[in-house]
Amino acid sequence: MSGPVRIALVGATGLVGRRVIEIASAGDDVRILGIARREAPLPPAARMEMFVSEPDKWGDVLDAVRPRALICALGTTWKKAGRDEAAFRAVDHDLVLATAEAAKRAGVPNMVMVSAAGADARSKSFYMRVKGETEDALSRIGFKRLDILHPGLLRGERQGDLRFAERAALIAAPLIDPLLTGSWERYRSIDAGLVAEAALGLALRRAGGRFTHDNEAMRRAAREWRRVGETGDAA
Repeated sequence: MSGPVRIALVGATGLVGRRVIEIASAGDDVRILGIARREAPLPPAARMEMFVSEPDKWGDVLDAVRPRALICALGTTWKKAGRDEAAFRAVDHDLVLATAEAAKRAGVPNMVMVSAAGADARSKSFYMRVKGETEDALSRIGFKRLDILHPGLLRGERQGDLRFAERAALIAAPLIDPLLTGSWERYRSIDAGLVAEAALGLALRRAGGRFTHDNEAMRRAAREWRRVGETGDAA
């Protein structure tokens, strides 16, 4: 291999994004190229490049660095969006699609999108409906390979903004998870580090197509990523 595989990351300050940076920085197979609207503290010992610019310039960055894949961990919360549907959609739908389209124009073949278990464009839940609509739109952009991750409740240390309901759910997760069976099993909690490992592993795959991954599929992809780290074969 001639050098680390370059993978672009948007959403670097979120729970999954930070874990992607930490995990990639621990090895030599991948080099993360973060793209963000503003400067933010990075995880300790982060080895990466960070480009800061307005979103309408992100395409220029992608065109200049030509990464192998784009990992999108963008997303806001109902609270951060001021409980405003338009503000929420502007990030979780509009910004995600604009970034994906810019990556496609720049010749990026692979995209990995961190979505949510239960995402469905026909859902009565506004949150799940927007996530589903975003997934449907991404499928029409035309990436050689598109991987959509459907994690349940994410476990991990967030940088502030841990909502009360989410904190309570995380505490109760060990008791609740075994009760979630059948169609509810997809909502079981999962460690954000596993999701990040899965995203990195899937970003390196060459087979084309559109793939959706639940918690168990992400665990398998994470194991594959660890094997890549052991063998050093990221190509």
